[in-house]
Amino acid sequence: MDIKKLQSLVIDALEDIKAQDIRLYDTTHLTGLFDRIAIASGTSNRQTKALASSVRDKVKENGGNILSIEGEDTGEWVLVDMGDMVVHIMQPAIRAYYRLEEIWGDKEVKFGAAKRISTRTAAEEEAPKKISRHLTTSQALKPEDDTPKKAPARKKPVKTDGTKKAVGKTIKVAPAKSSVPPKKTAAPKKAPAKKPAVKKAAVKRAPAKTKAAE
Repeated sequence: MDIKKLQSLVIDALEDIKAQDIRLYDTTHLTGLFDRIAIASGTSNRQTKALASSVRDKVKENGGNILSIEGEDTGEWVLVDMGDMVVHIMQPAIRAYYRLEEIWGDKEVKFGAAKRISTRTAAEEEAPKKISRHLTTSQALKPEDDTPKKAPARKKPVKTDGTKKAVGKTIKVAPAKSSVPPKKTAAPKKAPAKKPAVKKAAVKRAPAKTKAAE
C-alpha cells in the first residue's frame, strides 16, 4: 500500500476515536525499518485499546497488513506495527516520560496536507471552478471578452506656484497669515519748533558823570 494512503488511513482511524495530540513523522532518513511513525495519546486504558482496534480495522478494510499489536493487555502503551508505518498509542504520563518525539521527531509530516493529497482525484483537479453570478431580470449574460483590458494611465502631478486652477477660472490663494504679529516701526521724531527770537530793547546807558574840576 502507498505510504501516503496508509498514513491517511491511520490518521482517520485515530481521529474517529478522538485521539489527542496526534503527531506524524518521516523516518526515512533515520532508519530503514519503517518510513513513518505516528504518536497519539489516549486518556484511559480503554481508549488506547479502542484506538489500536480502530487503526487495525481501518487498515485491513482497505487492503493493508497488520504485522503485530503489542501492549493491549495493559493499555498504557499500545504499539501497532504495519511494516512501513508504526503507531504508538500512549497515555499522557507514559508519553511525557519516554518522549519519543525527541527521538523520531526530526522531520514532522503535516498530515492534513498528506490526507488531501491521497484523497484528491484527477477529476477534481481538472474540473473547472464555477463562478456564480447574480443577474436581475433586466440583465443578460454577455460573452466574456478575453482581450486584456488596459489599465488607465496615471496622471502626472502638476506643480503649482501658489495658485489653484479651477475650470475656467484662476483663483489666487492669499498668503497664509503668520501667527506672530508684525513689529511696529517707531515713527520718526519731529524736530522741536524753533521759538522766534525776541528782540531785546536797546537799553540806553546814561553818560558817565565826569568828576568836577578841583
